[in-house]
Amino acid sequence: MSDEHSGFHLGRFGLVILIVALLLGSWGVFTRLHARNELSRQTLASAVANVAVITPTSAPASEELVLPATLLPFIDAPIYARTDGYLKRWLVDIGTRVKKGQVLAEVDTPEVDQQLRQGEADLKTAEANNRLAQITATRWKSLLASGLVAQQDVDNYVGDAEAKAAAEASARANVDRLRDLESFKIITAPFDGIITERKTDIGALIASGNAGTELFHIAAADKMRVYISVPQSYAPSIHKGLTARVQLSEGLIRDYPATVVSTADSLDLTTRTLLTQLELDNSHGTLLPGAYVEVHVKVGSAIPILQLPANALLFQGDGMNAVTVTSDNKLLIKPVSVGRDFGTFVEVVGGLSPEDRVVLNPPVSAVNGTPVHIVAAHPTGSAAR
Repeated sequence: MSDEHSGFHLGRFGLVILIVALLLGSWGVFTRLHARNELSRQTLASAVANVAVITPTSAPASEELVLPATLLPFIDAPIYARTDGYLKRWLVDIGTRVKKGQVLAEVDTPEVDQQLRQGEADLKTAEANNRLAQITATRWKSLLASGLVAQQDVDNYVGDAEAKAAAEASARANVDRLRDLESFKIITAPFDGIITERKTDIGALIASGNAGTELFHIAAADKMRVYISVPQSYAPSIHKGLTARVQLSEGLIRDYPATVVSTADSLDLTTRTLLTQLELDNSHGTLLPGAYVEVHVKVGSAIPILQLPANALLFQGDGMNAVTVTSDNKLLIKPVSVGRDFGTFVEVVGGLSPEDRVVLNPPVSAVNGTPVHIVAAHPTGSAAR
């Protein structure tokens, strides 16, 4: 009886040990599975990139557009000789203010002088021949009326008279041409202005026309022209009569008022800008032609314009892109059209909406559909400027 009782106790003890072993084994398996799942979760979580995003800001509806330009004189012209010869003397130098018709220089033209004398002699010969031919033709016409000569003879003398008259007219035209060339030896100012360049000196060989050497350069600077290239998005705001301010690049406080007088009415195919001409008064003489200036003009954009920090754009092979984050926190690359670049921020004229969440410092390896985790959402406009 005691052996049976001892065996029963041993059986129960063994069963307890087996149950404990099973529980310990199950706990170990559960712990390892939990650790493995946790490791997988942490691995997946660490594989999701952290990104900071920003929403674009809207540019003001009306703003002051600042564009670079160069001051140009209202009239600007090179002065060439109209006849061949040698420069005999010059009477004005750079900086000289001249009036229309004022003598600038004189050219010595010995060949033209000789041609003129020869032409005048040829004209006298032609005049003498024409007078004789006219007298002869008149006489033969009177003889024809009396029936003493043949009609054919009269026609011959009349034709010769007409030919001699034409020869006289040709000789006279040649003399007029040579006299015009002779008058071109005196070079005069075509309009009131300032001599900005002198490119000749006494004794220099002078050739006629623009194939020769430019003698002087003259500019009328009492009124100035300014040309600016307006971006396409602001082109509809530019019209004749629009006022602007011109400021020297030296940063002087004084502004000079200018007015839009015309536009090209067509966009440049390369730059997509509108060439615009402005005029401003310079009767005070303080502005110098050729000066670099900044033109300030108030314009509005015909299309909504957004602003983004410069580090929110990604330049790739297909152009400029912005990397955005969708509502389910996945990357979406959008091509954008960029307007003006202000250094720290740029204008975006197409491709984005104000609600888009744009990634700052996007990675070059960004791929559509990649899940991301937003770690810092900047308030609107906090980094735009």
